[in-house]
Amino acid sequence: MSIVRPAIADAFRKLDPRRMVKNPVMFVVEVGSAFTTVLFVHAALTGGGDAHAGFILAVALWLWFTVLFANFAEAMAEGRGKAQADTLRKARQDVVAKRLKRGVERTVHLADPARRADALDEVVSSSLRIDDVVFVEAGELIPADGEVVEGVASVDESAITGESAPVIRESGGDRSAVTGGTRVLSDWLIIRVTTNPGETFLDHMIAMVEGAKRRKTPNEIALDILLAALTIVFLLATVTLLPFSQYAVTSSGNGTPVPLTILVALLVCLIPTTIGGLLSAIGIAGMDRMIQANVIATSGRAVEAAGDVDVLLLDKTGTITLGNRQATDFLPAPGIKESELADAAQLSSLADETPEGRSIVVLAKERHGLRGRDVEALGATFVPFTAQTRMSGVDLNGRKIRKGATDAIVRFVKEEGGTLPATLRALVEDVAKHGATPLVVAEGARVLGVVQLKDIVKGGIRERFAEMRRIGIKTVMITGDNPLTAAAIAAEAGVDDFLAEATPEAKLSMIRDYQQKGHLVAMTGDGTNDAPALAQADVAVAMNTGTQAAKEAGNMVDLDSNPTKLLAVVEIGKQMLMTRGPLTTFSIANDLAKYFAIIPAAFVATYPALGALNVMGLHSPTTAVLSAVIFNALIIVGLIPLALRGIRYRPAPAHALLRRNILVYGFGGVLVPFPCIKLIDVALSAIGVS
Repeated sequence: MSIVRPAIADAFRKLDPRRMVKNPVMFVVEVGSAFTTVLFVHAALTGGGDAHAGFILAVALWLWFTVLFANFAEAMAEGRGKAQADTLRKARQDVVAKRLKRGVERTVHLADPARRADALDEVVSSSLRIDDVVFVEAGELIPADGEVVEGVASVDESAITGESAPVIRESGGDRSAVTGGTRVLSDWLIIRVTTNPGETFLDHMIAMVEGAKRRKTPNEIALDILLAALTIVFLLATVTLLPFSQYAVTSSGNGTPVPLTILVALLVCLIPTTIGGLLSAIGIAGMDRMIQANVIATSGRAVEAAGDVDVLLLDKTGTITLGNRQATDFLPAPGIKESELADAAQLSSLADETPEGRSIVVLAKERHGLRGRDVEALGATFVPFTAQTRMSGVDLNGRKIRKGATDAIVRFVKEEGGTLPATLRALVEDVAKHGATPLVVAEGARVLGVVQLKDIVKGGIRERFAEMRRIGIKTVMITGDNPLTAAAIAAEAGVDDFLAEATPEAKLSMIRDYQQKGHLVAMTGDGTNDAPALAQADVAVAMNTGTQAAKEAGNMVDLDSNPTKLLAVVEIGKQMLMTRGPLTTFSIANDLAKYFAIIPAAFVATYPALGALNVMGLHSPTTAVLSAVIFNALIIVGLIPLALRGIRYRPAPAHALLRRNILVYGFGGVLVPFPCIKLIDVALSAIGVS
């Protein structure tokens, strides 16, 4: 009811002709409603007119109901978006911000709790500007959008994403972006403000989700033109019927000219009022379904483009795979026992807190019963991983154990006076060919073997890609891996193609190449290096946790920062197109029954032979016209839930969907109105309408 009541009020506000003229079909219905209202007033005051005042009033009221029902459908669709916007507004509030004083050295003062108070000014968040630096502690709201420049903390983003699980935000990488209105749960963050007041991501989201801001899509504009053309054609046809009927009466001497009220009713029933009344609601509802999926689309154009996408570019890590490589096997060098390799690999990983390091410890425990040891009691000196050395390890009782990339271990072994056996190099290449990452382990000059690390392909992802293939969508995996590893993962995941060792330039070039061949391309990204490709793609889903550059380049933002959401985005876009097509088919098809109701009623007095067209056996011309007009209004009401919910998406080729739509909604549009109009006619007759 919180949405229904405002929607009812908004339906009346939308009667403003300046708003109605944007929908030509319903504007004609509104003009017809006003015209029949004037005819009623004239008939009531003078007792004259070309029809009974009660009949004219009934037609006028149902025409007004038709317009109001169409406005109500649009208002309901907009209402759900406005409800989301209201929720977001609650998250936007002016809070006290601790801003770093001008000229104060950040690293000196904020790193020392005792000196923070002297380095900070308390100001309202609305006074913050780009490049201001703020300090936020546990329990405080983040005052503005920004980038974490120092610190790591757990942040509650439920006010924005709806997800209750907190997320980690830290400086550097793709997890540094924070949104104003979210709350720090633990630790502290130093944040550089990246937006001015009124330009925050929250402000943009509020503007995006309000249906009134929605731009029409190219297909929707084309359909509007078609509906306007049909309206003009039927308007001209109806206008010519009046002089034609007058001429027919004069020449034959039988009957009376067709009443203006019946001509207006005929016009309203002939033009595609059903889809005209629901078209805007369908587009707004498509955006609303995106919002329900926690994806903010900048316009209906982006949602519709998602429905036409035929190439999907997906990042491998976190989308196709789980994202963290796991140790899956110990492959010893010739003459080395697997247990010896496992022991050395586990020792070198005891202080390694990365997912890969922890998985090595677990695998050694599961395979060989090697329990974690007390590192302090061992007196071990751990060698941390660095980007320069590309290896880590441990020095223990004279033993120097290292694990890392093949070329890094080769250099280490050579420095210790050893060499890499040819058989081990072949083993490394074999691991890479199967899509895994080889991690070589050595002790001094001896190479002990290889730990196989593997990206685990997500369960069910292969079936999802097969589903996409069935409806004509090509899937392309993008990864920085070498071609051998990329090919193996691509084969396991079931994608159609892949781009290995991907650079920003390579991604951009691939998208342009597909577009030049006539494809519509969708991709997802979160980093600044993804921004050029996101800007080029037809559908670009940026992660909410990504950089500001990525979010500005995309035409959609995923609040959950889930790269696999791209598949759901495509499905929602296709559902919107599927909803619009069948309802257009149904709207045009159900005009047939109205012809058989109104045309005999309008001309049977002049041409009695037209009585043969009264195949429904309607009671009288009056009940026939009213039945058609009432059905014309009520069918919009009946289809509002379908327009808002959308027709269920079933993956299938385009020709199969077209055939199904014609069978179900085309023939349904022809058959359904006949019994409905007949039932309304019986009801009218039962209450004494003649």
